[in-house]
Amino acid sequence: MSMNPADVVRDPATPLFEVDESQAALFHALSEPTRLALLRHLSTGEHRVRDLVDHMHLAQSTVSTHLACLRDCGLVRGRTEGRASWFSLADPERLVELLAAADVLLGASGASLALRHHDHDDPVGGELR
Repeated sequence: MSMNPADVVRDPATPLFEVDESQAALFHALSEPTRLALLRHLSTGEHRVRDLVDHMHLAQSTVSTHLACLRDCGLVRGRTEGRASWFSLADPERLVELLAAADVLLGASGASLALRHHDHDDPVGGELR
């Protein structure tokens, strides 16, 4: 199912700053490579936090922090079963479409994006062109 352009067009009655803030929060959540890796892994189905920790080779607190960010943006949902917390994609079809669209956009640009240090100093490996 492809995304309808009308779904991404701002409602004229919605103040611009509200749209910008929610979109900024979404893109912020997607800007972290660890969160993207979690999303891609969750695209295979629901997983326990413990399994995500083992898969990612990260501390449970780190994985939980990333999952909280993704949950706050509405990208994932969590549930508790006994002592285990389970997470899944909130809207798997649309998220997979979004990630695929990002791949297409990056491929269509024909440009290689320079990786930048986290503190946004000089790009890794030299100057931006």
